[in-house]
This record gives sequence, structure tokens and C-alpha cells, in this order.
Amino acid sequence: MTHAPAAARVLLASALSVTALLTTASCLAGERDVPRALPAGVPEEPPASPSAAASPAARPSPGAQTLNEEQLRAALLTEADLGEPWVAGRGAATWRDGMLKARTENPDCHRLLDSLYTEELFGPPSGPSATATLDDASTDSQLRYQLAAHPPADVDRILSWMGTLPEKCERFGATAAGAGGLLVEVAELPLPEAGDARAGLRLTMTGEASGGAPARLTVTVAAVRVGEETITLTNGGLGTVLPEVTQAMTQLGADRLTEIGRQERLRV
Repeated sequence: MTHAPAAARVLLASALSVTALLTTASCLAGERDVPRALPAGVPEEPPASPSAAASPAARPSPGAQTLNEEQLRAALLTEADLGEPWVAGRGAATWRDGMLKARTENPDCHRLLDSLYTEELFGPPSGPSATATLDDASTDSQLRYQLAAHPPADVDRILSWMGTLPEKCERFGATAAGAGGLLVEVAELPLPEAGDARAGLRLTMTGEASGGAPARLTVTVAAVRVGEETITLTNGGLGTVLPEVTQAMTQLGADRLTEIGRQERLRV
């Protein structure tokens, strides 16, 4: 009797976890009449840009209120939402300083790298915030999920900027103290039609880790505006990083944040 390699068992477990999460997100979307994800390649109508669509009807009213820190913490996603092999974060990932802390001459590309490293894609929050960090115990991938209040106009402007990066930063060189020269590639990450506006990217960095061994870092980033709050999700690692995890967490997180906001409006 033969046994599946460890890597195959890890991928199978991850796939099963993602399937369950996608099913949960789909059910939540149906129960609350949240728009579902469009098939890849199908544009939204009428989109402001391919990556950061926002419907005027979906924008928050001038009197919309931000959630407090307790409510944001209640909206956070945890290891229970993903299931095994995900666990609560165990500290900063080693690849952050080793590869992600990099420089390049292109201003837009450097801004992207710096934003991912500092974990401030939208700058300091203008109001309450809450953050959860989760680790994939089988691959050492790390997922960071942040909820924060930012001015909607500023968020939409940055989402539009993100939509230009797959063209501006499709392929460029960078240098990092821990990895030397790096080849960086940026592509659009399709996202579910979650929240009021959204943008997603997939970044890969290829170079050498300490000791000269080949290394490939993959980071997916999703940003979603839900009313006055913004979701920023990054999922990265030196092993397998499934885009389906980022996509499913984006949908589930936006649904949960929308529901907590709805409950708060009813209470008021």
C-alpha cells in the first residue's frame, strides 16, 4: 500500500478547508442578498475601473457611522473560520525582512513593496481598528486580516491606484538585504463582488534566501471598502499560497462586517 507524499496531503487538507469556506461564504451571501463573485473575465457594469468597482448606490450615506473597536473585533475572522491547518499567529514571518523589505527605483512599485512591508496600505487608520494574524502550520504561510476606519474617498483613490499596478509593475527588479537581487511580478487577483469597492493583487518575488538557496515568495493582497470601514488582507509565504483562501476570506469577511454594521444601524 502506498501513501501520498506529505505535500499532497497538505494541499488536500488546504483544498478541503477552502471548499468549506467558499461554501460558507456563498451561503452567507445568499442569505443577505450580497452580490456573488463574477466569473473570471466578466466585467462589472458599469465599473469605475476593472479592479476597484464601486456603485453609487452602494456608497455609504453622509450620515454613516464608523464601528467601534469592540464591534470591529467581533467582525474579525479567526482560525475557526478557516479550519485546520490554520492556527493563531505565532509571530512575524521570517520572509518579511528577508525578502519583502526590498527597494526598487520605480516609485509606484516601491510604494507597493513598502506598503506591504509596513502593513499600511491605506496609511494610519482615521478611527478604530482591529487586526488578526493567522499561520498555516503546514506551510508557514501567514495571513494578516485588518479592519480599520479610513475616509472612503481616500480608500477609493488607493483602490484605483492598485488597479493600475498590474500594468505599471508587471515585472521589475528589486533588491533586499536578505535576498540580494529579486525579480518581482505583479498581477491582478480577481475578487468576489464583496463590499462597496475592492481591488486584489498577486505578487511574486524570486531570488535567493540566506545561504544562496533559491526562494520564491508569493503574496496575495485584497482590499475592500465596506461603508466607512476597510478590510486589508494579505496572505503570503515561501510555499504554496492558495488564492482561493484570500478570495474566500474576502467574501466571508465583507459579509460579516456588513452584517455587524446592519445590526448597529438597527440598534440605533
